[in-house]
Amino acid sequence: MEIVLSNLQEKTIVTPQMEQTLMSVLKKSAELYDIEEHNEVSIVLADDEYIKQLNKVYRGKDCPTDVLSFALNEGEEPDIINGPQENLLGDIIISLETAERQAVEYGHSLEREIAFLTVHGMLHLLGYDHEDEAERIEMRQEEEYVLSNLGITRD
Repeated sequence: MEIVLSNLQEKTIVTPQMEQTLMSVLKKSAELYDIEEHNEVSIVLADDEYIKQLNKVYRGKDCPTDVLSFALNEGEEPDIINGPQENLLGDIIISLETAERQAVEYGHSLEREIAFLTVHGMLHLLGYDHEDEAERIEMRQEEEYVLSNLGITRD
């Protein structure tokens, strides 16, 4: 799976370990959910102001959030003859400012928080949602499934 990582914020230092965590979560998700090699995911690291603007435009909520996902293949798409081989799954945008606050609030590392937000965003790209209690429970189980396969726990 092709992964495109963009850092659009300057408030949080993005370490090589953080980048490796992001990549590992996406690759493990691809492996566990049989996502073919020719798929692409974009992950954007942002600040609260950037994600707040997106949240307002696309969800009608005038506040920052931790993660947004924009799936690019939610409906039936026509086959493009001789088109590109890459299938664009979508974009995951993570606010590192919010992730830092949540890591402190939940008593775990920033690395664990961005791993959780990454798998949460990836599951949205794969069609999971949490609009009702049953969906929320299923999605939480899937999040823990991916993270536990990476050895990432709530500790």
